[in-house]
Amino acid sequence: MIEKDLLASIIGIAKKAGVDYADVFVEQRSSFVAELEDSRIERITTGVDRGAGLRVIIKGKTYYAFTNNLEPRNLKDIMRTLINAESLSDQHDMVLNLLEPVVDFHIAMPPDRVSAEKKVDLIISADRVARSVSDLIKQVKVVYRDSLQDVIVVNSDGQMAEDRRIYTLSLVQVVATDGKEIQTGYEPVGGLIGFELFEETPIEGIAETAAKRAIMMLKARKMPGGRMPVVISSDAGGTMIHEAIGHGLEADLAGQGLSVYSGKLGQQVASEVVTVVDDATLKNKRGSFRFDDEGTPSQRTVLVEKGVLVGYLYDRYNAMREGKQSTGNGRRESYQHRPIPRMTNTFIEPGGTDPEEIVKSIDRGLFVKKMGGGQVNTINGDFVFEVQEGYLIENGAIGEPVRGATITGNGPEVLKSIDMVGNDLGFAIGTCGKDGQGVPVSDAMPTIRVPEMVVGGEACL
Repeated sequence: MIEKDLLASIIGIAKKAGVDYADVFVEQRSSFVAELEDSRIERITTGVDRGAGLRVIIKGKTYYAFTNNLEPRNLKDIMRTLINAESLSDQHDMVLNLLEPVVDFHIAMPPDRVSAEKKVDLIISADRVARSVSDLIKQVKVVYRDSLQDVIVVNSDGQMAEDRRIYTLSLVQVVATDGKEIQTGYEPVGGLIGFELFEETPIEGIAETAAKRAIMMLKARKMPGGRMPVVISSDAGGTMIHEAIGHGLEADLAGQGLSVYSGKLGQQVASEVVTVVDDATLKNKRGSFRFDDEGTPSQRTVLVEKGVLVGYLYDRYNAMREGKQSTGNGRRESYQHRPIPRMTNTFIEPGGTDPEEIVKSIDRGLFVKKMGGGQVNTINGDFVFEVQEGYLIENGAIGEPVRGATITGNGPEVLKSIDMVGNDLGFAIGTCGKDGQGVPVSDAMPTIRVPEMVVGGEACL
């Protein structure tokens, strides 16, 4: 993709200028996308993008530029412009040491070796299965997407890191109507994995789940609102953890006082049964990688341990500002974006309680099977989430389905009130947006019990 000597020369220019830190991020990404809607293939796109992002940090300020012109002269000129030293020679004695990853990932079926026809057949099959569930299914959209991203990162510490990331994803969205109500069902699957994903999780099962959810919600009663106990299933994924605490533990927000968790290291921020972890080393998860986008090896970072805040998520810049080490959370959407602190795979660790016992402990409340979208204010921790699939809990058992439910609360207060944590763990996938950038992530929770939350609905229990 680019010669090691050229990268050493570019970094050598910055090093000679005496910058505090410099790095070069080089990326080549190929992608394939197929979309089906109304039982027709609407779009098939393929593409390759290649470029480099150059960054220097001088006296606490970041200077960043990017280009898709990887000619040696152009890259060197960009670096000279960033450091405001256009006449500086590119002679150097910079030596780059190739870093070894702490974890590796095996891809059994690289998607670039799978024919386009087979990928298209996959989404056609998903459409057929979803529509076969009921005559009330009126619209089905299926998306298949894969990408291969090759990355090289070099920095002024003399380090060089290489990573190959293969992501495969599919999602099914279904719309059902009985002439009076319209409901949707949505189910995604994906990760740092090849086409073997669909051997482990058949697309037909994903389509059936989405379709049955839409049909069930048509028949569901409207959620009666009020204050009540809430059980969030491990099947719901960790959306609440991602939004209610994860973003608040990213070091840029926390360091600027824009997080409810700013300045609270060593303090109790959650119940003693809650431990929160961010871990980019997990096998096949959507937020996993060998090195982050600054060349720092991936790692497991404990953020909250038995309720006590013990750490934040750092990239290099924010770590330098605070005299810390990067936690391997410097991420960017592409070479066109500067790295910022981002989550990877974020989750609450499992506890020791059987999920069935958690449900049995409640006389009347809400069981959240699948979380929908939501919003959170990182400054005060207030959040609101939609419930995509929920059920009433009655007399210690999961009862009839309900629709239109929302859960509202404050992140720190909810985390402190969690009093039961299940021994299971379920992951959800997504693309996390921040500062105009999107990166692949996953999040997870075991089944948990919150003794009281505000549940939105049409009437009070």
